[in-house]
Amino acid sequence: MTLVTAGEVKARAADLGFIACGITDLQPSAYAEELEEWLRRGYGGTMRYLNRQAAKRRDPRKVDPAARRVVVVLDNYYYSEHSTGAEGATKVARYASSRDYHLVTLNRINGLADFLIGHGAKAARPYVDTGPVPERELAQRAGLGWIGKNTMLLRPGVGSWFFIGTVFTDLPLQIDSPFVSDHCGSCTRCLDACPTSAFVEPHLLDATKCISYLTIEWKKELPAELAGRFDGWAFGCDICNEVCPWNLRFAEDTRIEEFRPRRDLPGAGPSYFDAMTDEEFDRRFADTALSRPGLELMRRNWRNAVATLREAQAGLANRRQ
Repeated sequence: MTLVTAGEVKARAADLGFIACGITDLQPSAYAEELEEWLRRGYGGTMRYLNRQAAKRRDPRKVDPAARRVVVVLDNYYYSEHSTGAEGATKVARYASSRDYHLVTLNRINGLADFLIGHGAKAARPYVDTGPVPERELAQRAGLGWIGKNTMLLRPGVGSWFFIGTVFTDLPLQIDSPFVSDHCGSCTRCLDACPTSAFVEPHLLDATKCISYLTIEWKKELPAELAGRFDGWAFGCDICNEVCPWNLRFAEDTRIEEFRPRRDLPGAGPSYFDAMTDEEFDRRFADTALSRPGLELMRRNWRNAVATLREAQAGLANRRQ
């Protein structure tokens, strides 16, 4: 059997709907010391799995000892049509408006893994935010973009509205040159726009202050000193993506129909989740990202989001008087 080439792998990734594909090796992380310091400072909060996974994130060879290469793909999920996010409306992150990306992207990346197996690979292990994989660094090393000041991967001519998937394989594919330039320049829009000041400095995020962390990972009452700054966000937050000039200029709608926003949330009132049963929540949201926090936390989040919108509207009314 003739082994597949890197070009053929990239062509198959494009056929599957991925907007970019690159290949890199399994050298240890260049950010190992930074990861250790980030964890030591407690910036990971209650995400203790990051501590347990740290050894593999520092050295991707430990993710799959049989692997020699990592195939990295980008999956655009952007839709200009968005089911929430209108001014004065309770908001959820754009990726949470459609079917769960763990299902959508992983289904197609499994197809890429099958392609590798069918062309000589004995190992082809796929991941989409589902394991101890330093996706952004691997994507940068595979030539797909640079890591911006908001810690997101940015790709020239595309922006950052995409998921990163990987396939660890034993095929000796030709690797790509890393992306070495930084195109953020002097721009600090993402840092300046964060309502909870979650960025300690450029490229350094304190997750414990991030709205995404607090609405998804944090299980207790929302911190009083931060909860009032959520500006209507009930699940996740897109602010640092929304203000990025690369997204404002280059974002284009995805071709993946399963990422099209659903119509469950538009017009949902203040008691939307409070009035919902567990059965109804499962029926509506079991295959979406909202299943991660579950009904009880979505009730908490929704109440807080509504409260912050009311406070903002009251403040605006007072300023107009």
